[in-house]
Amino acid sequence: MPDHKIYDFVIIGGGIVGTATALALLRDEKYSILIIEAEDKLAAHQTGNNSGVIHSGLYYKPGSLKAENCTRGRQLLYDFCEEHNINYEKCGKIVVAVSEEELPKLEMLYERGTANGLKGIKKLSGDELKEYEPSVSGIAGLFVPQTGIVDYVQVTKTYAELIKKKNGKIETGCKFLSLKKKNDELILSTTTGKITTKFLINCAGLYSDRVAEQCGIEPGLQIIPFRGEYYKLKKDSKQLVKNLIYPVPDPKFPFLGVHFTRMINGGVEAGPNAVLAFKREGYSHKDISFKDSFQMFTYSGFWRMAFKYYRMGFSEFYRSLNKRAFVSALKKLIPSIEITDIERGGAGVRAQALEPGGNLVDDFRIKEAGRMLHVLNAPSPAATASLSIGDTIAKMAVNKFNREM
Repeated sequence: MPDHKIYDFVIIGGGIVGTATALALLRDEKYSILIIEAEDKLAAHQTGNNSGVIHSGLYYKPGSLKAENCTRGRQLLYDFCEEHNINYEKCGKIVVAVSEEELPKLEMLYERGTANGLKGIKKLSGDELKEYEPSVSGIAGLFVPQTGIVDYVQVTKTYAELIKKKNGKIETGCKFLSLKKKNDELILSTTTGKITTKFLINCAGLYSDRVAEQCGIEPGLQIIPFRGEYYKLKKDSKQLVKNLIYPVPDPKFPFLGVHFTRMINGGVEAGPNAVLAFKREGYSHKDISFKDSFQMFTYSGFWRMAFKYYRMGFSEFYRSLNKRAFVSALKKLIPSIEITDIERGGAGVRAQALEPGGNLVDDFRIKEAGRMLHVLNAPSPAATASLSIGDTIAKMAVNKFNREM
């Protein structure tokens, strides 16, 4: 149970963004910091259920927070892994165009990557693709050398170890319930008791909008959960993939399409899709929450989004329920793959922020309010960018803290 001291900063959420923010704040040891995490362990949701890719910054609009933090954060993460002996590999990836219609999008990716400072991106012909991935079939592609793989749970655990060494505190099994303001203090009610702080940072991920509302803040968006389901290649089929193989993504959506990812532990994942989930922690079809579903279906933004993208939504559901349809999508990249080569893997849930007008929020979204910062959207590449975005959040919080005190 948390003690009764008054903290300078309390962070809600023990994922990679929350822990990276705490680590950045603790560069100044005068601050007292507490992270509260509802689950009994850190990195239990988005951080712990992704494919472990260290993204290059290829996809993001130059000048966006995503682009700036990804390109900076990627190198910070590589350096951090070196310094703290975390297993990683800078293996590179290929992006594959399978039709003439995808060539302009592939060229746009090349231009974006170059604008984002990626050196050594190589344009590939169909034959050159096979030099990198012999099983791949495509008419053109890109090789991106900056992409890598790592275990983000291990990264988060290392952040946590450093936080504790710097006298920061972490309380798991401590769920935020409500907030009251009293003079210059914020009093948090949690499942383990009251916590008092001078400043609050909301890094609650899947629940960031609800936490904001519980703090009396209108978030201006709602979190819609999308489940990403993975298959994995069976042991005898792993040789089909050497490293990472991606399709050319549809720029209308913040999802990258099903792809192949070699994991740092030696396995190979295929996926994810992007299926609407009926629970914010909906890791399977059986996970349904009346509260979460009711909130989603009574939100005007959901229906505006659904009207625009219903064809894609039905397609994703069909592919989720039909293994052959999933394999058919994979065959676009590796024609020789068969249904017998894959088996069900894990799943993650993406916290996708959606505006009332039905627009998917594509960039990081941080809202200041009094003695609070609310990180309302921290999508991929948040894990890659964690040290950079954590530094950004910490600087915003300290500046506001000093103004408010």
